[in-house]
Formats: sequence, structure tokens, C-alpha cells
Amino acid sequence: MKALFDELSASCSKKTTQLYSTSFSLGIYFLKPSFHKAIYGIYGFVRLADEIVDSFHGYEQAVMMARIRRETHEAIRERISINPILNSFQHVVHTYQIEWQLIDTFLKSMEMDLLQKEHTQDSYQEYVLGSAEVVGLMCLRVFTENDRALYDSLKPYAMKLGAAFQKVNFLRDLKADYQTLGRTYFPGVNFNHFSYADKVQIQQEIEADFEDALTGIRGLPSSSRRGVYLAYYYYKKLFMRIKETPPEKVMNARIRIPDIDKFGLMFRSLLRHQFDLL
Repeated sequence: MKALFDELSASCSKKTTQLYSTSFSLGIYFLKPSFHKAIYGIYGFVRLADEIVDSFHGYEQAVMMARIRRETHEAIRERISINPILNSFQHVVHTYQIEWQLIDTFLKSMEMDLLQKEHTQDSYQEYVLGSAEVVGLMCLRVFTENDRALYDSLKPYAMKLGAAFQKVNFLRDLKADYQTLGRTYFPGVNFNHFSYADKVQIQQEIEADFEDALTGIRGLPSSSRRGVYLAYYYYKKLFMRIKETPPEKVMNARIRIPDIDKFGLMFRSLLRHQFDLL
């Protein structure tokens, strides 16, 4: 009967991914089928913590984050949790040997969102490491299937890809982060006077991350390369749309790609990946 609960747990993580991210759901579809549950499990866990700090206003968010940290540790130690998302995640952790250090680093960044509204260069790098780069490493654990040498060789590129995705999210969500949540992630930028020069500087940083990340995607096994490239292609297109948008509009509107257009991007990425990944 535990197998039935495990199946339910995996379904909860999958549904969470599908509800919150069309783009990642499309990317997962093009991974090797045996990877699907694992990546859904990682995304479900990450989304669970992210929702606590971003959406559960008016509730005891710090208490809930402490509870998630404790229950995640217990789920991994006991190899079970009555929380389906955590039960799904602990299975991934054990199957692909995801170390606690990655999970702890991620949770620390989520906790930073409750305490820190502005960032220095050091805290910005620490936040991106925990909120995005280590998530890329969790996924890389799956994609390399416990091949330590391959994992080590691709590790810096996976971190760059996670960083690129997160920084694009920061630009996309400037309005909500700054006006609603009172957060600013990019250090040294006055978002009361967000200038073209500020935007260009941020974009150059993101472009460098994307360039490095593509090198790593080329080195992925065929079992994951196409799916990861699809996510890369989608985020690169979103980034290009943001680049074309004036700073004042970025500050006052959430730049996005409509779901109907995402399917078109999916098919174009399948055509492009053969050339970009040569």
C-alpha cells in the first residue's frame, strides 16, 4: 500500500508543476520518461517553499518555513512523509544521492526572503546560489544518474543556467517584487529611478550566464539534453522580449510569453537545438 501513496505523492508534485509552470512542464515532457517523476518531485518541493515566502502573507511564514525545514529533514531521514510533496521529494533525494548541503542552501535563500528586502553584492550572490544554482544542481544529479565524473564536469554550467533563469525571473517580476513584496534583488540599483543603463548592466550579466550555460547543455546526455534546451530556449526568448521593453514598462508590467505562444516556441526549439548544440 505504500506504493499507492508514493504514486499519489508523485502525482501531487506533477500537478503542482503543471499548475505553476507551463514552460517547465513542457521541458520535462522532452526528458527521458524515467526522469519525469524526479524532476516533478524537485519542482514540487521548490515551489512549496517558494509559495510560503511569496504568497502566504498574513500567516506565520517564519513558523511555516521552520516547519518545512524540519519536516524535510525528517522525511529524508525516515524515507517517508505524510506530506505528499515531501514524500515525493525524499524519494528523489535517495534515488539520486542529492546531498543535504544543496537542500539546506536552498532553504536558507527562502528564509532570506522573509528577512532581507535589499541585497549587497555578497548577499545577492548568496541568494542566487541558494534559490537557483543549487536547484540546477539537484536536477543535474538526476540527469547524470549518479555518474560523479559527469556531474562534476557539468556542475558550473548547471549553476549558470539556474542563475540565468532566476535573474530573468527577477526582471520579469520587478513590479510584483518591488511594489507588492518590497524586495529588490539586484544590488546597487535605485528602482525608484530604474534607468536604461541599469537595465543594460543587468542584461549583460544574464547574457554571460546564458552563454556559459549553453556550453554545459551541449555536454548533457541525450536523455536530458533536449528537455533542458527547451527550457533554455524559452527563457532566452523571454529574456529577449524583456530586453526590447523600456525600463519604465518593465517596472510597471509583468513581461510574459502567453501559453499559446509557448507551444510554438516548443516546436521551434526542437528545430533549433540541432544547430545550437553542435
